[in-house]
Amino acid sequence: MEVLELTVPPEGAGERLDKWISTQVEGVSRSAAQKFCEEGLVEAAGKALSKNYKLRGGEALCLTIPDPVELPLDIVYEDASLLVVNKPKGMVVHPAYGNLNHTLVNALLYHCKGQLSGINGVIRPGIVHRIDKDTSGLLVVAKDDQAHSSLAA
Repeated sequence: MEVLELTVPPEGAGERLDKWISTQVEGVSRSAAQKFCEEGLVEAAGKALSKNYKLRGGEALCLTIPDPVELPLDIVYEDASLLVVNKPKGMVVHPAYGNLNHTLVNALLYHCKGQLSGINGVIRPGIVHRIDKDTSGLLVVAKDDQAHSSLAA
């Protein structure tokens, strides 16, 4: 589990919590921020905040990103810089609203011991491209930023 400590600047006063988080934490969409709030993963002074909480400015927020989980992976190829995984139908690629824990990213973080490219932030580490939940197929995953940049190019 990753815990992020965020401080809301005075200019953040009046903004919705979910919207503010999505602009402050790379790789966290507004819908993911809403889900984090719904699951009690966003707190201020030990109290869980709702997604529509209006910021006052100056709050010290604590955002908990769910732990990687051990899930079976069909790895077709792996080296120090990348891996190719056969994603099964029904598996979500990265955490999003309604699917925060049992995703390909969670499984990859567990398998790679957290060592994935950070280019797409904490929600989509290593993910260069994705395919829909109901689609199976091969995905190339970057284990470092250099490989990620090369694959994206």
